Amino acid sequence: MNRKWNPMKTSLTRLSLLLLLLLGSVTSHGQTGKTIKSDIYTVVYSEDYQQPLKLTYIVQCPSGGVSRGGLDFYTNDSVNTSDNNDYKNNEWDRGHLAPAAAFNCDRETLKKTFSYLNCALQHEGLNRGPWKELERFERNLAKFFEVMVSVEVDFGETPYRVPAGAAIPIGFTKTISFDNKIYQFYFPNTDVAGQDWFNFIIAQ
Repeated sequence: MNRKWNPMKTSLTRLSLLLLLLLGSVTSHGQTGKTIKSDIYTVVYSEDYQQPLKLTYIVQCPSGGVSRGGLDFYTNDSVNTSDNNDYKNNEWDRGHLAPAAAFNCDRETLKKTFSYLNCALQHEGLNRGPWKELERFERNLAKFFEVMVSVEVDFGETPYRVPAGAAIPIGFTKTISFDNKIYQFYFPNTDVAGQDWFNFIIAQ
């Protein structure tokens, strides 16, 4: 199948993603964060929660095959993030918001996804279940279209925290834009292992 590039559609999609990013600087509960732009994603990060509030990216390497062996998450000296202690002896995975598999074109790019700026406390049943399968769907789309993704992290009014201090999200809203189409999903941060990712769609 040949992909036909349409500059007007691309411009509209970029505009919609920019608007999502600007709106994401303040969450629905008024929590503000620090906006940090890397060359593979832009994140609005809460140092109070030690968690991302919003992150946007474009899938870059849908067919990459670089191994993630030996890579581990690392902290950022200029931002107060979560760290290894927040994920010890509990059900919370280090959930990539910008997926490693979407950026595994080379080792250097892959490593950039392992920053704690790109990491949320995500229930293992979600991270290893429908969330992972939706990421696979994004990569399949990216073989034919430019795929832009926005993830907004929901904490509710007063979030619970792990003993090490990071706030626990109650859910994640993911918006996928491609070919002038927009799909939106909401995932509760609970054990949803075995469920189909399509069951969580809320708008299209």
